[in-house]
Amino acid sequence: MDDLLLVGHVARAHGNRGQVIVNLETDFPEERFQIGRTLLVGGSERHVPRQIREVRFHQGRPILTLEGVSTMNDAEALAGAELWIPSTDLAPLPDGTFYRHDLVGCRVVDVQEQAVGTVTAVEGTLERSHLIVEGSRGEVMIPLAAEICVRIDPKARVIVVNPPEGLLDINTTGR
Repeated sequence: MDDLLLVGHVARAHGNRGQVIVNLETDFPEERFQIGRTLLVGGSERHVPRQIREVRFHQGRPILTLEGVSTMNDAEALAGAELWIPSTDLAPLPDGTFYRHDLVGCRVVDVQEQAVGTVTAVEGTLERSHLIVEGSRGEVMIPLAAEICVRIDPKARVIVVNPPEGLLDINTTGR
């Protein structure tokens, strides 16, 4: 089976016609949640394909009607379910742009090659993303900006940062 990409979680049922509200795990919601697209609903190992029958966005989150989900009880049963797509469905990105899942797990070092930590998550909007990096001093947030992240090489699994003085100290959660 193809590798899967998590694109959202069912937050809860919406209304009484089997609709669900989705918490996003993607920077491309309009592309991922389109009428006719098939989502894999459930865990990454065990899931059921369900086609999107209707979609609308409210406050930035999609509200979906999925194939085979027609009542409030059906929708409530999906609360917390993960929504996946095959990674083969991903379109190529322009140079200098990366999918979040390509950055998670990358080693982060500074320009002197001193270890900062490992990327555990990428948070924020497409325009204001930041890396969550777990290191020896705790968790640190690093803005995903070209002037700070001076080299990103997902194939080599490394990100080189040139942080402004104090950035790694003020953003550290500590242990």
